[in-house]
Amino acid sequence: MFIIANFINAIASVIDIVLTLYVWAVILQAIISWVNPDPFNPIVRFLYQITEPLFYRIRRIIPLNFGGIDITPVVVIIGITFIKTFFIASLQQLAYRLM
Repeated sequence: MFIIANFINAIASVIDIVLTLYVWAVILQAIISWVNPDPFNPIVRFLYQITEPLFYRIRRIIPLNFGGIDITPVVVIIGITFIKTFFIASLQQLAYRLM
């Protein structure tokens, strides 16, 4: 059983790292959007490609543009924090109980 527990714990750790990196990508995208970035810059294009699909889905469901201020990144960060707090912690507790 400890092998399954270690596997679940490893999955939780990898998901946690990926979500943390995505939060940083969202923060960088939000900061870059405050200035006039070069759309041909590879970093700007990469950040746009990984964040805009999720931003688009959230904007389609809930319009979050108030007076020219887009709070979609804040909603994404709150959602990721919820997932990390609930889902990752649940996986880690499940792994602990399997040991």
